[in-house]
Amino acid sequence: MVRQAIPAEEVKVLDINSSFLGVRTITLMERAGQAVANYLLQAFPEDSRVAVLCGKGNNGGDGFVAARYLVGKMETSVFLAEPRSDVVSTIARANLEPVLGIARPASSLDHKHFDVIVDALLGVGLQGRPRAPYDALIKLLNGSKRPVVSIDVPSGWPSDLHVNPRATVTLHAPKVGMNRKNSGKIVVADIGIPKDAEDFCGPGDFSLIPRRKKDAHKGDAGRVLVIGGGPYTGAPAFTGMAAMRAGVDLTFVATPETAAIPVSIYSPNMIVHALKGEILSGEHVDELLEKANGVDVVAIGPGLGDARETQDAAQRIIAGCKKPMVIDADAIVACGRRPRILQGKSGVITPHAGEFKKLTGKTVPEDQKKRSEMVRTAAEKLGMTIVLKGMVDVISDGRYVKLNRTGNNAMTVGGTGDVLTGTIAGILGQKTTPFAAGRIGAFTSGLAGDLVFEEKSYGLLASDVIDKIPIVLRRYMMMVAEG
Repeated sequence: MVRQAIPAEEVKVLDINSSFLGVRTITLMERAGQAVANYLLQAFPEDSRVAVLCGKGNNGGDGFVAARYLVGKMETSVFLAEPRSDVVSTIARANLEPVLGIARPASSLDHKHFDVIVDALLGVGLQGRPRAPYDALIKLLNGSKRPVVSIDVPSGWPSDLHVNPRATVTLHAPKVGMNRKNSGKIVVADIGIPKDAEDFCGPGDFSLIPRRKKDAHKGDAGRVLVIGGGPYTGAPAFTGMAAMRAGVDLTFVATPETAAIPVSIYSPNMIVHALKGEILSGEHVDELLEKANGVDVVAIGPGLGDARETQDAAQRIIAGCKKPMVIDADAIVACGRRPRILQGKSGVITPHAGEFKKLTGKTVPEDQKKRSEMVRTAAEKLGMTIVLKGMVDVISDGRYVKLNRTGNNAMTVGGTGDVLTGTIAGILGQKTTPFAAGRIGAFTSGLAGDLVFEEKSYGLLASDVIDKIPIVLRRYMMMVAEG
């Protein structure tokens, strides 16, 4: 089966999701190393002399495993780019132990003594250009005139300084941007990642949230503006508080003055901006666009109502907004009436099946594959990530599709959709991509609802779900940090 190329950042997602589903990372490393060894045994003569050049991370661990499988079949030596004590990966250290007897410092590598060199220096986690000692080792490999086989990706890629291998044994699927020119012959190795680890949202998705700096200041983790309310007061409040619970630093709620006091009473943590009148209207557009310039994300729609002047104002705001948006509820209907206002925009749209039809004119099918393809096509056409809410949520950025199965049928209660909107906005405000925010938001709000259901069954309320969001974040952000 030819697998679709995946972005490099999805590798960690798949590792963690696989572990969550019972396939441990050490098992994946074992299979990866074995696949590399098998390729070498097929592609090169049995009497070949092999140098396995290993870094200090999991890519190096794959190299250690490959060397172990090659011992006794080919003349094999391991070369360490950094001292043994600097190998940072626990599972890589475990796989170094069996090959310590053939391991030497990379400074002693004389490429003329070998017929093939395995590049296990750097994997997909590289940020920027390789630094010492890796820069010199990459140049050594490129100047060796020996065939080089890279593991997963050529070390240093996609920077301008990377290994130029004869072949790359890439794990699970090619990575976006790999081609014969930069990677040599691309050999895809199936290492047993469960299908569900790739198809469904899971704990690994939390690795897509950028880590906070230790010296972060107020606002660094994002500012969200919620535009909603008027006929309804709970919706913008739920959205604002969910964004706060999802980890954003500051939430502003712009709502008509009739809703401003109830929203303020709900929580003093939100900064409420009262708009003149009872509903959103054209007189508010300019001031809201100005406020939008001072935030990272705009969430629009919850509780706005469907008055004609409100719909017109929502369309003007969406058309003029230069920031990523999360578009929900009545604002989705506004987009369906004038889809061109989304041209050039960025963000997430969160329809249920009825809103999806108003947005696209399409009736959502029952068949899951057809449903997924319909969402993908709509996301591609609109240029936005779509989170189609349902028993199984469908999330797509127009190229990739993810499914989410957290949540339960008690979450039909009013307000849970607003919680999802706020959760996505809060994650998006922390500098994630819209696709990542949609996935993490759907998984988080659904699982928060599952935690509430364990306690309150069908007495579940939207406010209860908000309170569980930090528990989900703590559980899985810790899993990512440990992974």
